[in-house]
Amino acid sequence: MRETHLSIDDLIMPLFVRPGKGIKQPIPSMPENYQMSIDKLTEEVKILEGLGIPGIILFGIPDKKDEMGSDAYSDEGIIQEAIIAIKKEAKNILVITDVCMCEYTSHGHCGFVRRDDNTGHFDVDNDMTLELLAKETVSHAKAGADIVAPSDMMDGRVGVIRDALDEEGFNHIPIMAYSAKYASGFYGPFREAAESTPGFGDRSSYQMDSHNATEALREVTLDIEEGADIVMVKPALAYLDIIRRIKDSFDYPIAAYNVSGEFSVVKAAAEKGWIDEKRVALEILTSIKRAGADMILTYWAKDAAQWLKNK
Repeated sequence: MRETHLSIDDLIMPLFVRPGKGIKQPIPSMPENYQMSIDKLTEEVKILEGLGIPGIILFGIPDKKDEMGSDAYSDEGIIQEAIIAIKKEAKNILVITDVCMCEYTSHGHCGFVRRDDNTGHFDVDNDMTLELLAKETVSHAKAGADIVAPSDMMDGRVGVIRDALDEEGFNHIPIMAYSAKYASGFYGPFREAAESTPGFGDRSSYQMDSHNATEALREVTLDIEEGADIVMVKPALAYLDIIRRIKDSFDYPIAAYNVSGEFSVVKAAAEKGWIDEKRVALEILTSIKRAGADMILTYWAKDAAQWLKNK
């Protein structure tokens, strides 16, 4: 009589890659997650593939950052090189790439910034950023990415990315759009992991207000009209109602990102002995599936795959 069944097929594992060799550096605020060099990353991907996890999503930490985030769209960028290496070693796992500028810019914002040093006022230049995102996306596709996932929340970026991919002969590459991405307090540990904390201000001018729900439906509508193949809600746990509203309104695949803060608060409580991590984690993941998500990006993907295999 059980209505909802969580499966390994539902899981996508986020991974962090950085330059170097032999590096597997723990992320203090995200236990059992690491910044890895490409050689260690490929070893981890092969383990995930062996567990039956269908996909990973990659986040890069470059060795240099600048105002334009140039490593994001360099053919020799950390993500581009990681894709090529993974494709040589793991043939049966989807490689999804995060498309954004925040990890690559010296200021930590998700696009090209115009700033008045006298007043401190700044604006992220939406249209200039679209050009950079298009270049980044095409470079990922050329390296062998299976799916691209724009997370920047610039207006019109899905359409620009779709056109850029099609013009370069990558019309078969799907777009997983971060359609309803909220300005959230749950991102803290990720920003340590990806070294992407904004140097000034915050991202509330281009991410969604946590008080809004109908706006999410408008954002999803626009992304679908522009060519998105999958739409995403981020964070997941604090926005289960948004997942359900989108599921009820659109006949489209829905991804949900069980973000770092949602993961880390459980880890911290489990370390104190206050809760049973496995039980609570599986309950959270099941709630996200029950709300309507077709796929779940989660830092528990590796553990959950092992738990589900041993049920």
